[in-house]
Amino acid sequence: MAIPCVIMTELAEELSLVTRGPVATLTINRPDRHNAFSLRMWSALPAVAGAVEADRGVRVLLIRGAGRGPFSAGADIAEFATVRTGERAAAEYSATVHRAERAIAGLSKPTIALVRGSCVGGGCELALACDLRIADETARFGITPAKLGVIYNQVSTARVVHTVGPAWARYLLLTGELLDADTALRIGLVHQVHPAESAAESAMALAGTLANRAPLSVAGAKQFIRRAVEGASATDGWADRWYTASYRSAEYEEGIAAFLDKRPADFSGLPWPVVTEDGSLADL
Repeated sequence: MAIPCVIMTELAEELSLVTRGPVATLTINRPDRHNAFSLRMWSALPAVAGAVEADRGVRVLLIRGAGRGPFSAGADIAEFATVRTGERAAAEYSATVHRAERAIAGLSKPTIALVRGSCVGGGCELALACDLRIADETARFGITPAKLGVIYNQVSTARVVHTVGPAWARYLLLTGELLDADTALRIGLVHQVHPAESAAESAMALAGTLANRAPLSVAGAKQFIRRAVEGASATDGWADRWYTASYRSAEYEEGIAAFLDKRPADFSGLPWPVVTEDGSLADL
């Protein structure tokens, strides 16, 4: 087993980022506030994403609450009186939260949220920024701006609609009510629900599966899905660059050789490709 290694130390004390082999785990550890995010914690997330992106040996980011959870009760409302008072401060606070959310959503590497217990407000926003969500049977989900007099960000609203469809997006945003894990699974808000005692193991197993897939294929799939959500459906020069890279890649060579040899493909020695902000390959 790989020895755990901290890949980033300059974080809010309630957050830790550790890598074991190709999987990095961001742990939220603020139990006295039910893992609610302070402004300082939101501010740290773009640096977390940057560290994960920069480490080409890391292939998956898993986000979870410490121990048995919860995932996160959302933003720390108790600090709003000092950090979110007045129009300008409120706008700056919201911008910080959405920079954090977009940093996680924009990673070229696959991300998994392991949700146990409360996943509410900003916590749900963070979970939705991840590619995949694994829940245990205690998980509860809610998006609660209607209880706070807040307008949910347009980008985040679109992500809810793309995930669960407009009908359930209306229910979540208009009522602010919580959904249990079974309902979340039924509407597509989560991908799997597991018993409390096995959810963490299942999430790590999924992370291992993703880490064992061809890096170029996974990175490309994330970018193609993003573009499809934005409305692109036709092949163009941008897509052709990815196709050409795959034909020339070590991943393709190994994948075909493994198929012919009737063995599992081994992509473990291949680094994660460098992806630019527009989703192109930087080293083509």
